[in-house]
Amino acid sequence: MDASCQCGAISFKTPGQQPLALYICHCSDCKRQTGSAFGASAIFPRFQLPETEMLSCYKRATASGDTLFCYFCKQCGTRLLHTIPNKNVVSVKGGCIEGLDWKSAIHLWTKSAMVPIPEGSETHSEDSGNAFYGANQESLDQPSSLIHTGLSAEE
Repeated sequence: MDASCQCGAISFKTPGQQPLALYICHCSDCKRQTGSAFGASAIFPRFQLPETEMLSCYKRATASGDTLFCYFCKQCGTRLLHTIPNKNVVSVKGGCIEGLDWKSAIHLWTKSAMVPIPEGSETHSEDSGNAFYGANQESLDQPSSLIHTGLSAEE
C-alpha cells in the first residue's frame, strides 16, 4: 500500500497489501497526537523507511513502561508511524495510507469516544490489552528476531 506525509516529502510502501490489524483509538493520547477525535493505526511487520533527512523521531514513555518511537515529517509535521524497539511490528498512521478498508477496524478506548462508533464494530471500552496481528504474532513480538531496518532504539 502507498503511504506518504501530507506534503509528500516522505513516501513509502507498506510490506503487504493489507495490515495485520487496524485500530481506531479514542484515548486522550491519540486525540492529542492527531488533533482530532481519534487516531487510526494500521499494524504491519517492521520494514525499512526511505533514507531521508526529512524523517525525524521523538521518544516517549508508554503506560506499560515501554519507549515508543514516533516518526514524523520534519517539513509538514505529519506523524507517519510508531514503533517499540522490542516488537517486529510498526504502527503506520492510518490517514497516511491510500486505500485502507476501515470496515474491520477495532475501536479502542470507546468509553472516551467523541464520535459514534459504527454499528457492528468490535469495540473495547479501554485498551483491549490483547493486540492480535495474526498467526505469526509470537515471532513478531520477539526482540531476538528483530530485523535491522533503520527503525532502531539508537535513533
